Amino acid sequence: MSPRILIAGGYGLVGGLVARHIRAAGHDVELILAGRRPADGEALAKELGAKTARLDVADPDADLTAIGPVDLVVAALQDPREGLLLGALRSGAAHIGVTRTADTMSPVAVAASAFAARPVLMLGHWQAGVLTLAAQVAAALFTRVDRIDLAALYDYADPIGPMTMGDSTGFVGRALIRSDGLWASVDAEVNGRQVARRGQPAFEAMPMGVLDVPGLAITTGAPNVRFDLGTGESRGTQAGAAASHDLFIDITGQVEGGQVETRRTVLSDPRGQAHLTALGVLVGVERILGLDGGPPTTAGLKFPESFLDARAAMARFEAFGVSVGSEDAP
Repeated sequence: MSPRILIAGGYGLVGGLVARHIRAAGHDVELILAGRRPADGEALAKELGAKTARLDVADPDADLTAIGPVDLVVAALQDPREGLLLGALRSGAAHIGVTRTADTMSPVAVAASAFAARPVLMLGHWQAGVLTLAAQVAAALFTRVDRIDLAALYDYADPIGPMTMGDSTGFVGRALIRSDGLWASVDAEVNGRQVARRGQPAFEAMPMGVLDVPGLAITTGAPNVRFDLGTGESRGTQAGAAASHDLFIDITGQVEGGQVETRRTVLSDPRGQAHLTALGVLVGVERILGLDGGPPTTAGLKFPESFLDARAAMARFEAFGVSVGSEDAP
């Protein structure tokens, strides 16, 4: 029997792209595109051979009952009261969420511990884990990692949907960073930095408490980790094309031979941030349900840095048009 996947916000910008990616990957699954106005998703549903359903995250239980059992709920929208998360877990479904930051993770951890009969994958990382997975691949070239400086450039010409717009309330405020082996909550507005780019203007960026920071600090042992978000013209815009979403990973540490170096990895999605976020969700969907050829995942709270095969994921992203390269560190 084909797995049933419910995408909450499934006809929004990110949710619609998740559905498109799943279909483009050729998976034999039943897709349900859900939201408060299911009629708005009829055209996309017809295009993708999917169904639509009504779902209000403020009070989802009756809607979930009407939809019937599903194998996986993808929350491509805000779930501020954890109603959809709890409803999905009580129904026995797996769950993927993409909006949690470091300071809002505790309710999810408690819910997963109490109710999860299947996996709960938290992708509250930048671009749903894409940045972290790329950083893991880059960090594997070091024998010791001393510092990881992550940055993203958002181009105002790159469209965003309601979910990302809702996330933007947390873009400026307190931010979790790792500094000299200690956790620090810093004021983003007074702890910014300038991110240099080869052949392009530098951009100003401010720290943000995404889950990449604790994830990479723990898995690499780096005593210094931060993520900063800035705005400016992307590679795509500067080339006269559509806005791209550009990510920068600077890692300092010891390499084979004993010398200390700083190396930079650059990712760029020519189709923008929503396309890249949906790719992060895609590899999570494939791993949870065993659509990648492996066995379905066991129950419990999962994070991409310890759950997904970083190298396989990067190959997947490149197959969907994401460019990954290295350049001289600034």
